[in-house]
Order: sequence, then structure tokens, then C-alpha cells
Amino acid sequence: MTAKLNFILKFIVLQIIIPFCFVYSQDHEKSRLLLDKVSKNMLSKENMNFEFVYKLENSKEKITQEIEGNAQISGEKYKLNFMDIEQIYDGFKTYTIVPENEEINIEAGDGNSDLMIKPTNLITFYTSGYGYEWDIKQIVMGRTIQYVKLLPTEENSDVKYLLIGVDINNLNLFKIIEVGKNGTNTTLKIKNQSYNISLPENHFNFDTELYKDYFINEDS
Repeated sequence: MTAKLNFILKFIVLQIIIPFCFVYSQDHEKSRLLLDKVSKNMLSKENMNFEFVYKLENSKEKITQEIEGNAQISGEKYKLNFMDIEQIYDGFKTYTIVPENEEINIEAGDGNSDLMIKPTNLITFYTSGYGYEWDIKQIVMGRTIQYVKLLPTEENSDVKYLLIGVDINNLNLFKIIEVGKNGTNTTLKIKNQSYNISLPENHFNFDTELYKDYFINEDS
């Protein structure tokens, strides 16, 4: 910020801008530290299970859409149920199962999900491409929720900003709000979150025997 100022304004910089920058720097570091604590807490668990509500709104276009889903995560592996689609990542390939079409798409790696939500991204997506600001605190049903604002550093980003709500008592994610420049706002509200649950050994495995009548499309 100070690089854009003219040297003629040096006195003003010393008296006003520098103290403001110091406060902004502290604000930035405090916000990043909270998100790092949340990420560390989630990564320290053997696995995680949660339900969520995904809401999309655009008042100008009169669009409101609300969809529920659930996910389980263990390390890099995950299983996601969302929009009547199941997606499994077993650590090597991504399997997207569409029962309505009796179709399965298989991609190498963790794929580029069309589902808009990749569970493992919730833990680390904030680490690059954003500036941070300390935002409002709310009490929600007895829970203290602190919000951190994420500001995209790319000028051509379609996102105006994001708000990450954190339960500061247990360092769990509570809500992620994305405010788009086109007037579209999306909200992901996490609920019924639990850690280190008992999962079958094959929970993140794809079993072809269950889908004998499905068309399977696999990237070569």
C-alpha cells in the first residue's frame, strides 16, 4: 500500500499510514493464525464426518437454491454425497457416480470436481491467493463464531470476498460464505461434525460389482 504513495507525503505516511499498516498487519496475521489453527485441528484427526447445507442466492436473478449433503474425509481420501451424486477419491482416482444416468466417470488424481465442493479443499484452500481481515463475531445458539474475511489477490477473480466462520471454542468450521461480483452468493453451512468415527476399511474404495449395469467412462 505505501509503495503507491508519493514521497512528498512522507510526513503523512509517518503520522498516519504507517500506524494503520501496523494494525492491518496484525489483523492479517491474527486472521491467518486462526485459520491455521482450524486447519491443524482438522488435519490432526484420523477422519472426519460432517453434514452440510449448500445455499446459492442471486436476488437480481431471483434464484434461490438449497441442497443438503454429507462427506467423510480421511487424509486425502474422501466420499461425498451431494446433488444426488456420489463422489469417491481413493487416493489415486476420483469416481463420480450418477445413479440417475447409471453412469460413472473415473479420473486420475483427485479430479476437477463439477460438484463445486471438494471436501479436502475445505481444510487448506485459504493458504494461497488471499489476503485476510478480522471480521465480525457472532453468538449462534450459544456458540461463539468468529469470521475471517478472505480477499482474492487476483484482480480478475469472480469472487468479491469470502467469509469463513469458525467456532473459536473447538476450532471447527461453521460456515463459508462466498460473495460473487455478479451478485451470486453461496453459503456452505457445516453441521453435525464429528471426528475419528468408525468407518469400514473399504469405505473409500470403489466396487465395480455394485455397478454392473452402469456405463463407465474412464480417462485414459
